[in-house]
Amino acid sequence: MELKDKIKLQAATDFNDLVAIRRHLHTHPELSFHEVETAKYIAQKLTEFGIEHQTNIGGHGIVGIIKGNNPEKKTIALRADIDALPIEEKNDCSYVSQNVGVMHACGHDVHTTCLLGAIKILDKLKNNFEGTLKFIFQPAEEKLPGGASILIKEGVLKNPDVSQIFGQHVLPQLETGKVAFKSGIAMASCDEIFITVHGNGGHGAQPNLAIDPILIASHIVIALQSIISRNANPLMPNVLSIGKIIGNGATNIIPEVVKMEGTFRTFDEQWRKEVHQKIESICHSIAAGFGGSCDVLIDKGYPFLKNDEVMTQSAFELAQIYLGAENVEEMPTRMTAEDFSYYSQVVPACFYRLGTGNKDKGITSSIHTPTFDVDEKCLEIGAGLMAWIAIQHLK
Repeated sequence: MELKDKIKLQAATDFNDLVAIRRHLHTHPELSFHEVETAKYIAQKLTEFGIEHQTNIGGHGIVGIIKGNNPEKKTIALRADIDALPIEEKNDCSYVSQNVGVMHACGHDVHTTCLLGAIKILDKLKNNFEGTLKFIFQPAEEKLPGGASILIKEGVLKNPDVSQIFGQHVLPQLETGKVAFKSGIAMASCDEIFITVHGNGGHGAQPNLAIDPILIASHIVIALQSIISRNANPLMPNVLSIGKIIGNGATNIIPEVVKMEGTFRTFDEQWRKEVHQKIESICHSIAAGFGGSCDVLIDKGYPFLKNDEVMTQSAFELAQIYLGAENVEEMPTRMTAEDFSYYSQVVPACFYRLGTGNKDKGITSSIHTPTFDVDEKCLEIGAGLMAWIAIQHLK
């Protein structure tokens, strides 16, 4: 039997177990930096599989190792994130979240399950490859500074030194059975913007006696968009969005303070620094011009994610062999962000998309929504494909 067929057979054999694992994780989600029980469950599974592993890395991170023939030859890492989101689930299913206000709405339960499935397959086939496989179960992807940055500082890419890293992410807009790849810059950097405008409150009928922070904030929001429309290179994607404004006045009350929050995303580090300066300059100058003041905090987030072109092309072709060319697509650049980008800044990386949608079954909700779910057939595909790609890069 060919190696590809062995992997497919094992993934199919393990399918029911993968469903059970995913449903357990989905039922018991935990927020970033609080993945205590999730980490215990993963460690328990690795122990059951007989996999060497370490726990409590960079918080609740877990790293496992499988050594093939000639283990010093090369080390490849496979990564899954394990945290959930602060969302109240609205699905009606047997595995609905039991943790109120917490939900695996970004598919990290799927990522973790697929990696566990890949580990089980690769351990059975370790005589078929040379080198070492390192498995990273990473906490806190959803919250700055990002668990990846913490694990890297803890040395997760060292001892043994990782030469390549792969990761996958659910994509509900892609039907289950399909995957998608993007070479080069694939996802944006992301920064969080916090602006506090200070004015002088007063009666709404006497604006001349007040300094209106709502008016100041309105001018700031409009002016910030000029950074994108008049300063940015129109050939490079940029997003600057203010998503939250709180001015706690009333119909006849001008408040003292307005708070705003937003995000900035781009693909160029030098331009990113320039925009930070422009945001501060615009906010301070507009506020001062109206007689007010403001505080600006820009929390620098994840860098842009760059997929190594050679690795990604190789994985693309391997996926065509494993799934059929008709099931492998080119992925457009996305303005969303992921802390896998930290790994991609250190070692050659490939981060690809796993189709999880099924229109016929009504599984169409986007990630980060209360009704997000997946066609669980993706677990068999995700585990098998990850094992296939990894083992081919260690031949």
